[in-house]
Amino acid sequence: MLILILAYLGGVLTIASPCILPVLPFVFARSDQSFARTGLPLLAGMALTFTLVATLAAVGGGWVVQANQYGRWLALILMAIFGITLLFPRIGERLMHPLVSAGNRMTDALSVGRKPKIGTSFLLGIATGLLWAPCAGPILGLVLTGAALQGANVGSTLLLLAYAAGAVTSLTLALLIGGKVFTAMKKSLGAGEWIRRGIGAAMLLGVVAISLGLDTGILARISTASTGGIEQTLLKKFGVNNPANPETTAAADNGALPTLADLGPMPSLDGAVQWLNSPPLTAASLRGKVVLVDFWTYSCINCLRALPYVKAWADKYRSQGLVVIGVHAPEFAFERDIDNVTKESKKLGIDYPIAIDNDYKIWRAFNNQYWPAHYFIDAKGEIRHTHFGEGEYAQSERVIQELLREAGAKNVDTSISQVQGKGVEQAPGLEGSISPETYLGYMRTENFASDNAASDVAVNYKAPATLDLNAWALDGNWTINDEKIQLNSAPGRILYQFHARDLHLVLGPGKDGKAVRFKVLLDGKAPGAMHGSDTNADGEGVVTDQRLYQLIRQKDNSGNHTFSIEFLNGGVNAYAFTFG
Repeated sequence: MLILILAYLGGVLTIASPCILPVLPFVFARSDQSFARTGLPLLAGMALTFTLVATLAAVGGGWVVQANQYGRWLALILMAIFGITLLFPRIGERLMHPLVSAGNRMTDALSVGRKPKIGTSFLLGIATGLLWAPCAGPILGLVLTGAALQGANVGSTLLLLAYAAGAVTSLTLALLIGGKVFTAMKKSLGAGEWIRRGIGAAMLLGVVAISLGLDTGILARISTASTGGIEQTLLKKFGVNNPANPETTAAADNGALPTLADLGPMPSLDGAVQWLNSPPLTAASLRGKVVLVDFWTYSCINCLRALPYVKAWADKYRSQGLVVIGVHAPEFAFERDIDNVTKESKKLGIDYPIAIDNDYKIWRAFNNQYWPAHYFIDAKGEIRHTHFGEGEYAQSERVIQELLREAGAKNVDTSISQVQGKGVEQAPGLEGSISPETYLGYMRTENFASDNAASDVAVNYKAPATLDLNAWALDGNWTINDEKIQLNSAPGRILYQFHARDLHLVLGPGKDGKAVRFKVLLDGKAPGAMHGSDTNADGEGVVTDQRLYQLIRQKDNSGNHTFSIEFLNGGVNAYAFTFG
């Protein structure tokens, strides 16, 4: 229920977002007429269309996004016709003779003082829903991520519908107020004709703004400053975290055993599409064993930093009856490639069973929400404890020890493992707040600072001279896709203004698999001793695999820094920044 309320509030905030500006003329086109026959069906059509398209886009892949692009262009043409018939009725008739009768009906229905038609309003709402591209703030990003992970179900649709309902609520208030203003103007000034022409001009300006990508480019960047902070505050107030980045727990270890509860039976593992390091395991076959189920994905920095502890527990307690199962639930498309998972798990030194959960069936069976997530299961097959995110490793190890004793294990080692991760597996700095995880694909990105952002087309981007904290920019010829950005031709740069000790970037070579050389700069200079494990002191490195690359490792996270990475070969794919 809380997440539904949060989604609704996120939708309400869209009225304060500049990304709503291009569609406002379409919404206000009939604000002087009966709300029940015009505004209500228009907003209903808008909300339902947005919900349908967003649900399909979140779970259906790129073909839905491409189909929606064609729908947007058809909607733009429809809105342009409406605008022309309002602004220049005679010109509209002459230029569009085959559509004269349809245009006249639209003009009649839209004209001030004519009896409105519900069907026409609903059609306008559908077109508006196709054109509306709300700025991807923290709340919408959380909703879309949840929809992608949970799949096409009632819960995902309700979340998106709640977001759309919030937007409709704020637009309804604006529409009712606007209707009274227009009516007053009409009575006092006799301005009905000029109001109609003004709305027509505004609709055409909206069409131009959307066709130029202003709704997803400049306006989206302005919106980050206007509503992003409010949304982030709401997320914290409601205690809701990003699935890919749950809160890291750094509480002091008091030596106490966490309270163990009965959280229900262990769900089925039958949803795995393949198993690594083991034949398929079942809940029934694991009875009598203490089981730790670790939900992870190999490019997730939080998962990688927890991994040394999981590996240490698997080795230390295997002989006493502990079975560790890593459930690999992919975040990015390349993590669905089983060969990639096999190669990276070997490099990471994982020898315990891995269930490949490409369809998220195990994820949903556990009703999981986070990477990493640990489920501790006793010898009777009951879940007794859970932990989400990083931290509290000593408490987690004590849970394992207690469950082993309950299962009858003798001489259980009560010492706490001393683990020191290396490279990307090293624990994060704890010196305070750091830059947030930042996705680069248009489905979830924030704080993009280059001009003229466009989706799924090659664009020559130019980075601004300076960046605000947590803003990022492109320089060169790039294509921004749903979950990644791709460099079409070298050279090309990505820049980020960050505050953290460590900086990581999820990268991969192009379709041809050829290595991509790059050079990293920190505040305009080679990183020197502050280089990451995937670069040298001169900042040089090579992208060879689809994985997370550690590019900067400083002594601490003091100060803000400008990071840039220049790729010397084309074809590279970049997915997300993470920090530590």
